[in-house]
Amino acid sequence: MSVLRAQAVIDLAAVRANVTHLRSLTATAQVMAVVKADAYGHGLLPVARAAVDGGATWLGTALLSEGLELRASGLTGPRVLSWLLDPGDDWAGAVRADIDVSVSARWALDAAVAGARAAGRAARVHLKVDSGLGRAGAMPGCWGDLVAAALAAEAAGDVQVVGLWSHLAYADAPHHPTTDAQLAVFRAAVDQAQAAGVRPQVRHLANSAATLTRPDTHFDLVRPGLAVYGLSPVPDLATPAELGLRPVMTLGARLALVKRVPAGHGVSYFHRYTTARETTLALVPLGYADGIPRHASNAAPVLAAGSRRTIAGAVCMDQFVLDLGDDPACEGDEVLLFGPGDRGEPGAQDWAQACGTVSYEIVSRIGPRVARVTQVGR
Repeated sequence: MSVLRAQAVIDLAAVRANVTHLRSLTATAQVMAVVKADAYGHGLLPVARAAVDGGATWLGTALLSEGLELRASGLTGPRVLSWLLDPGDDWAGAVRADIDVSVSARWALDAAVAGARAAGRAARVHLKVDSGLGRAGAMPGCWGDLVAAALAAEAAGDVQVVGLWSHLAYADAPHHPTTDAQLAVFRAAVDQAQAAGVRPQVRHLANSAATLTRPDTHFDLVRPGLAVYGLSPVPDLATPAELGLRPVMTLGARLALVKRVPAGHGVSYFHRYTTARETTLALVPLGYADGIPRHASNAAPVLAAGSRRTIAGAVCMDQFVLDLGDDPACEGDEVLLFGPGDRGEPGAQDWAQACGTVSYEIVSRIGPRVARVTQVGR
């Protein structure tokens, strides 16, 4: 891989293959590829197009601005759901752009109705129940009132209730009792809404982990996010390869400086690393301003000079240091932070374990100073 100062190579063929594989795991459910947060740091528009090519018929975003960007780019075929709208959002713009919106409370339903009237056509809404995650969604005790209000708005021609949905808290532990409890709450909410007269086009609950491990949660639509990017949502149970997935992002850089230093030489701020003997230090021009966690200091692995190394000392804003021992290296040599492992490089999950976080954070936090370079096929 030829690299710039630093670059994230995005394998769009892997996106397509991952989505196709996920679709193969569902009997009749459609696939919504979740592309929020700039497609988990991979690039919103290229990933969205590749996901659609792979069989996704829906795209999911948290922010309305992301949904509007998808539509403005010419992606008019797939359905788009945006679910994290606030009172100041452009609800009328969502209706005009043919974007479905989530409704968890009466104020949001009122906003959707006002947006529909301003746009001159009905808003498509997905009613969300809080089945136990404690984030968005109507509590079960308020669900009946929200459903009744939505049906009244539908009868007035202001909305279409096209979806019923919720989100799981423990799907990465497939047999955790919380998942079964949430599934029961969701089923009851769906039954209640349908008994009241809602005729949803889609009922959806499953995220990546549930898509892969809990077919009883698939309903009409699944919403994989992390799995689209080839990372395991159940790392304690299976690797990406074992799940039939391929990691999409390879993060690389090139050495900016190589030098010999004596034993006892302090490295980076606060000298949290000191050389044990005469050795070669190498400077990698990536830091926390690029999304490299400071928790990676003295912890995260990279592939450099033919071997895996651990970051030496504190990660700085723009750079970190490697101790290469006596292995030969020179400025411009390639360093791989993480990728699919084809050349022995670590994976994003290795970084997550080293930093005490999740692989979602590792890939999604890579900043705009790192160029995204797309590969269309292999």
